[in-house]
Amino acid sequence: MQDIAFLSGGRGIDNAWVITFPENCNFKCIPEEVITKVLTYLTSIARKNGSDSRFTIIVDRRLDTWASVKISLQKISASFPGNLHLVLVLRPTSFLQRTFTDIGFRFSQEDFMLKLPVVMLSSVSELLRYIDDKQLTPELGGTLQYCHSEWIIFRNAIENFAVRVKEMAQVLQSFGTELAESELPADIPSIEEILAVRLERYQQLKNEIRTVTKEGQVLLTNLKLPATEEGAVSLEHRHPICGDWKTVNKLLTQVHDMETAFDGFWEKHQLKMEQYLQLWRFEQDFQKLVAEIEHLLKQVSELDDIAGNITQVKHKIKKLESLDETSVALLTRTRCAILHGHQLAANHHYALDLICQRCNELRYLSDVLVNEIKTRRIQLNRILKMHKLLQQARQCCDEGECLLANQESERFQTKEDAQKALEDIKNFIESSLPFISYDAESLEFEFDMFYSPELKIQMQTVQLKLENIRSMFENHQMGFKKQTQKHRREIQFVVSDPENPTRSNHVGIGYSFFQACKLFLREKKTWRQNQSTANDDAALGCQRRSCGPSASLDSDSGLDILKNHVLNELIQTEKVYVRELFTVLLGYRAEMDNPDMFALMPPLLRNKKDILFGNMAEIYEFHNNIFMSSLENCSDAPERVGPCFLERKDDFQMYAKYCQNKPRSEVIWKKYSECAFFQECQRKLKHRLGLDSYLLKPVQRITKYQLLLKELLKCSQDSEGSAQLKEAVDTMLDLLKSVNDSMHQIAINGYIGNLNELGKMIIQGGFSVWIGHRKGTTKMKDFARFKPMQRHLFLYEKAIIFCKRRVESREDADRYPSYSFKHFLNMDEVGITEYVKSDNRKFEIWHDGRDEVYIVQAKSVDVKMLWLKEIRSLLLKQQELITVEKRKQHVMELCNITPQQNDEFVWTEPSPSVEISKEC
Repeated sequence: MQDIAFLSGGRGIDNAWVITFPENCNFKCIPEEVITKVLTYLTSIARKNGSDSRFTIIVDRRLDTWASVKISLQKISASFPGNLHLVLVLRPTSFLQRTFTDIGFRFSQEDFMLKLPVVMLSSVSELLRYIDDKQLTPELGGTLQYCHSEWIIFRNAIENFAVRVKEMAQVLQSFGTELAESELPADIPSIEEILAVRLERYQQLKNEIRTVTKEGQVLLTNLKLPATEEGAVSLEHRHPICGDWKTVNKLLTQVHDMETAFDGFWEKHQLKMEQYLQLWRFEQDFQKLVAEIEHLLKQVSELDDIAGNITQVKHKIKKLESLDETSVALLTRTRCAILHGHQLAANHHYALDLICQRCNELRYLSDVLVNEIKTRRIQLNRILKMHKLLQQARQCCDEGECLLANQESERFQTKEDAQKALEDIKNFIESSLPFISYDAESLEFEFDMFYSPELKIQMQTVQLKLENIRSMFENHQMGFKKQTQKHRREIQFVVSDPENPTRSNHVGIGYSFFQACKLFLREKKTWRQNQSTANDDAALGCQRRSCGPSASLDSDSGLDILKNHVLNELIQTEKVYVRELFTVLLGYRAEMDNPDMFALMPPLLRNKKDILFGNMAEIYEFHNNIFMSSLENCSDAPERVGPCFLERKDDFQMYAKYCQNKPRSEVIWKKYSECAFFQECQRKLKHRLGLDSYLLKPVQRITKYQLLLKELLKCSQDSEGSAQLKEAVDTMLDLLKSVNDSMHQIAINGYIGNLNELGKMIIQGGFSVWIGHRKGTTKMKDFARFKPMQRHLFLYEKAIIFCKRRVESREDADRYPSYSFKHFLNMDEVGITEYVKSDNRKFEIWHDGRDEVYIVQAKSVDVKMLWLKEIRSLLLKQQELITVEKRKQHVMELCNITPQQNDEFVWTEPSPSVEISKEC
């Protein structure tokens, strides 16, 4: 802008670019570094517009002095960065300065010629000898049109446009990386919100791209020359404008390519996001349908009870019909969901396998529901038919009783009357034959169902009643026959009450059942007393043995005194612990069932007792009835402490259940801790601390055992029972690790399946993870990932689970973490590479022949070596199992064992003395 020099676009001898230094009286005051920047900028523009890098300089000093010419040449020679072809100097025109210039140039010509090829010119006409007038601007006698201010405007516009294009490329790249890296939420409203935000961001970027494109097109239009007769010549010779036009056109092409790539990326991303949202909606519908079907199946299964009378059975049938109507609408929705899943699969959804699996599950549950309703309807109809048969049989009994009541012996004085009575009896027996001939087993077989004990008793009662009536009718029949044969003989009938046998039999059945229940309870009570006596005898025997000479303590030994002190602390703290548990269970838990305390308790708290206290009652029963007495028996025999813990190590697993319930318990406590119920209980117990402190006691106690055992082990080195005591310490440490691992395991969310089927958890911890793929398309988020993923790994006997730890804002977030399931690797298909070049904390876990590689970075080398040790141990066990299986198969082939013989074949491991090579 100071007009130090300009690039007009003209060409000199040998097609060299012309750089003009116009008249500038302040040139000698301009710093050399400024001139260097100007010349570097002009030469760089010339190089971008053509491959020729030679330059011709015109220095116009016609109105200046020799001193100015000399300074100009010195600064140009020191600052010019390119290949200088020629320097043309228009020397001063005044007589005096021209004389000084001639003399000065004559004496310093050699110096200038060594540095610059300088030619002194007296006039513009001499300049035309070296450069054509079409390549010179008008002030130098040429015809080339050049406006310096216009040139600056265009250069600013071009360079600003180039910067805009570069920034736009960076913004698009950043947006793409953000889309690939960001984790998606796990609920539909949040997904829809993210989709809307990203779509809005996409529209903004598209508008910015259009703005940049429009700016470039306007700039390109302004750079085009008018199509005149001299236009072709002018365009041919005005190389800077032509070069700028190419530059802008190239940038516009770059913008167009970026827009095309961005649109393609967005189209794929939007399709993936829409499919992700479709999958979530389908999954939500699936979970809702499964819950409704399972609820309906539960209601249908509640009708499985075949007890009750005919009214209750009819009510169940009516309820089943209502459930059947509900199932019709539910099955229609299920079929629509399956059809929706098939449509998603037909549209090449990326979760094709999962959708097909869900459709199969819905189809299976639908079939189960239909079959269950059909089976239950058949069963209830059969039960109803059975009750109707029983009702008919009871009616038959009533008719028989009525007939017996009418057949009094005084009425039959003649032979005809007796024969009429015989005929009535015969008809009744024939009509009651269908009911009398069946027993419970034959009816059960005929109706293809099992009857409840109550129904069987009803059937047996009715059957017995029918048989009694039949027997009485047969007696009557025999009597009437005798009366017919002996007309004069009076037959005295004694009609017994037909209800009495049945009633007595029924009462007999009930009484027998009552007596059986009393006998069972009496035997159970006797068994418990015997067990308690046996335990007391065993405890007494242990106490007597502990009081023997072998358990006597040396009071003179300092270690023995310290050992007794630690043992006494263990026993005394155990008593305090049991007493505190009893106080909490009696003063809080039992009071929650006290009707007098209901007014102080929130209604929603009443059914939260099992969540608030967990299995504390089970822990108290174990310590109070078993473990505390065992510890007391060790008071005179410290060597029995180790076996005391080892014999009951399985019982201590109940603490894992308590610790797993602890987060839920704390939620209840925080919600209701200020209620009047807890304050009143604390006041009655005279506790200084609240209930939450006592709920923490089991957790504190299970962690304190290993500390006390360690102290006891320090005092028991090389003494009797020290090995078992050491084993007890390891057992309690393993228990703490198991409890800690289980707390982490229950916090895993999103895993489809049962984690218990993966075997025992070996170890777990946090790592930095990178993913690599050997073949197949690379995901954009993996390609653009610069930082590692933070993953929490769980190593099981059969698999490795990759999870992401969720950052919670709660106060107890560090104590009770949450993990989202990300990936699963089967140990049968896993391999490891122990060393990675870049970092000794890294190792590789590769899957399926290194098609998928996970680079894992531990927090320290020790953590890495511990994980490698456990993984190697699991892989070695798998290899040993495979080797043993191969040996067994090989031996069976050598012995030609058939499948029938294989059932009796027993494989025996080779003895330790046999040496087996790795190849074998």
